[in-house]
Amino acid sequence: MESSKGLIKRGFSIICGKLLGDGCITKQQNRKPRFQFMHTISDYDWCFHCYKQLSPHIPVNPPKYKKAVDHRVSKGYTESYVVQSKTADIITFLHSIWYKERKKVVPFDFLNKYLNEEALAWWYQDDGHLKVDNDIPRKIILSTENFSNDEIEKLIKILEQKYSLYFSQDGQKRLLLYDQLQIYYFYRLIQQHIHPSMKRKMVEMEQKTENFSSKRTTIYLPTDISLTQPTFEINQKLNLSSKLLQFVENQEQYISLYKNYLLRFKNQETTKPCQIIIEEKHWAYINDIQKLTGLNNSQIVTLCFWVFNFPIPLMKNSL
Repeated sequence: MESSKGLIKRGFSIICGKLLGDGCITKQQNRKPRFQFMHTISDYDWCFHCYKQLSPHIPVNPPKYKKAVDHRVSKGYTESYVVQSKTADIITFLHSIWYKERKKVVPFDFLNKYLNEEALAWWYQDDGHLKVDNDIPRKIILSTENFSNDEIEKLIKILEQKYSLYFSQDGQKRLLLYDQLQIYYFYRLIQQHIHPSMKRKMVEMEQKTENFSSKRTTIYLPTDISLTQPTFEINQKLNLSSKLLQFVENQEQYISLYKNYLLRFKNQETTKPCQIIIEEKHWAYINDIQKLTGLNNSQIVTLCFWVFNFPIPLMKNSL
């Protein structure tokens, strides 16, 4: 691939994310192709950030203001910023794999190699949406309307294979993630690559100081966890919740937890209720774990039993 000589792997990754999102490669007849993307005027900071990050890898020009007539909006026009590149061999190469018969396609060999967490973050910031209800994240949407049904199915498969994320497709040809644990996991994967201007797409994970006291609650445990003194045994196990919090705060440990344990909750159906009193000292840790993972009280208690009875290899030295 001689035309890509000198383009480092990160360059390919962020280009991958941009082309899955709002980026395109335009080509006029008898001319070489150019890389291009456009963002609304309110997203100028994100547009400029993309330009700055891409500029060491492809010859892009700075964002240029554009005002266009648009009768669909009340003021009759739209304002945006456009970034367009000069011509270059690397852009000609990218056009050859991302476009067939003047239509954008998904080059899955390219994605298998370059779709990493940063590319996923760029795709999400361009074409993703976070639906929040009562401060609780309910749904992540990735727009894929311009791709074929076959390509969308393959995108779902590649996200499952690379990241253990189980998206579904809706009637509008969009990728959807409803599961709370997966929403939080998705966000943790891309969190360090989210630009501050994209705050509206960020999951709130701030750990707030609250006053807690012992209180009665119902905990639902898998049927294979057998207890004779539920209140005592669960509070004993929750003595390790501070250690569990350390695990979920650590990115590598958290990813290992997700793949080895949290995915079990996806298909778990049979549980049994236990009416217990959780001691005051445990609630702050439970609350902080919830903020970072989306786990509910029952899942946190279950996780304490699973992890500290059968530690995963990554954690052996930590227990």
